[in-house]
Amino acid sequence: MENRVLNGMQPERALYYFEEICKIPHGSRNTKQISDYLVSFAKEHGLRWVQDEVNNVVIYKDGTKGYEHHPVVILQGHMDMVAEKTKESPIDFTKDPLELHTDGEYIWAEGTTLGGDDGIAVAYALAILEAEDIPHPPLECVFTVDEEIGMEGAAALDPALLQGRVFINCDSENEGILTVSCAGGARSDLELPVSIDPAEGKGIHIYVDGLVGGHSGAEIHKGRANSNKVMAELLDRLLKLMPYRLVYVRGGQKDNAIPRYTMAKIIVAENRLEDALTEIDKIADALLKALPKEETKAKITKEACVCRGRAMSIASTRKVVGILNELPNGIQSWSKDIEGLVQTSLNLGILKTEGSTVSMSFSVRSSVNDEKTALTDELKAIAAKYGAEYSQHGDYPAWEYRKDSPLRDRMVSTFETLYGRKPVVEAIHAGLECGLFSGKLPGLDCVSFGPDMQDIHTTRERLSVASTARTWKYLLAVLERL
Repeated sequence: MENRVLNGMQPERALYYFEEICKIPHGSRNTKQISDYLVSFAKEHGLRWVQDEVNNVVIYKDGTKGYEHHPVVILQGHMDMVAEKTKESPIDFTKDPLELHTDGEYIWAEGTTLGGDDGIAVAYALAILEAEDIPHPPLECVFTVDEEIGMEGAAALDPALLQGRVFINCDSENEGILTVSCAGGARSDLELPVSIDPAEGKGIHIYVDGLVGGHSGAEIHKGRANSNKVMAELLDRLLKLMPYRLVYVRGGQKDNAIPRYTMAKIIVAENRLEDALTEIDKIADALLKALPKEETKAKITKEACVCRGRAMSIASTRKVVGILNELPNGIQSWSKDIEGLVQTSLNLGILKTEGSTVSMSFSVRSSVNDEKTALTDELKAIAAKYGAEYSQHGDYPAWEYRKDSPLRDRMVSTFETLYGRKPVVEAIHAGLECGLFSGKLPGLDCVSFGPDMQDIHTTRERLSVASTARTWKYLLAVLERL
């Protein structure tokens, strides 16, 4: 008998499929295998399906008895996950299954992200599609690829594949919250050419580590530190005290994840090594004291290391340090209409040195299109100032609030019936595919919801078992009432 970590837990079939999904590599840009799995599922269950050129999958199911002629409902989630892991984890995201664990209260993956965002949406849909005893209208279950890197799957999906105009997205992480609007966004990439020359002196590795990190949309309002920007400030302060040459700087793996770890290597004159080590400690102490109180595990360390004899020129070092400190990051403005809602932000999520190029990748978000444009224009101007190349992709529109929403009203009343209280109805700063679909499907009535998850996009990600069960029952109750 197969040993299943989640065996016997409720909702049984949804968690069965969630565990199946966790066995299949499905990081962004590595979704062919999970896409083919969904096609195999549809074939096995005799359901009509479409798999498009980018590996999006749509599976269709007729309404159950008495619901045959009800309006078509679209159930939607994305099949890719943010593939983050600890430095110690041996997992190869291109081929290895996740190592699931549970204590009965939460589900997590050892040393890696879990992919509850958005594997639970896929699992819910598969459990509904296979069931014969769940009342529901005609369904179009849409599984998109590469949501986490700019919603590329949703952008590529042909709207002619969908007839429904009632749209339930399961890509939210807080039970009891119905999301009805979200920010638009884009990814901005800057590539700065640098000169690499022979160098003499002593090498120093510098590490910024242990930051909290998190989702650059859903958690940007918490003011968490960005390791790339902390390193940038350290390098700037040190450069004002003594000359050095930068060998490399790198940190972060995803543009939409607030980076937790950044490292750099510099070369100093041999007779300045001890001075440099001392000054780095002083700067580190000052920077750590200035971090948000939540950053209790943050640390900045350094060590002398072997000098390989090549480094950026002094002029290039100044350009890299200068652009990193001039580039904006974090919250840029707050909404004047919705209290506590971030209106515009950006996150320097990826910093890399490869050969003679230093590259920087941002996730840019705003619920106001003009502000998004103004922010990307600012990035372009800074890039031009330092001689960097700017590019932009993965643009997606804001999902605007709809005053008249029968779906929202039905989901609110169903929630009140099941929970005995009103849900929270809110707009969010994080991007959702609902914005793209609302642009593709005129008149779309859309709501996003989901079970409780903690620390998505980080190796501390947790999925609540009890909340997953309650949210499953809620989804079925909503479908029964549509």
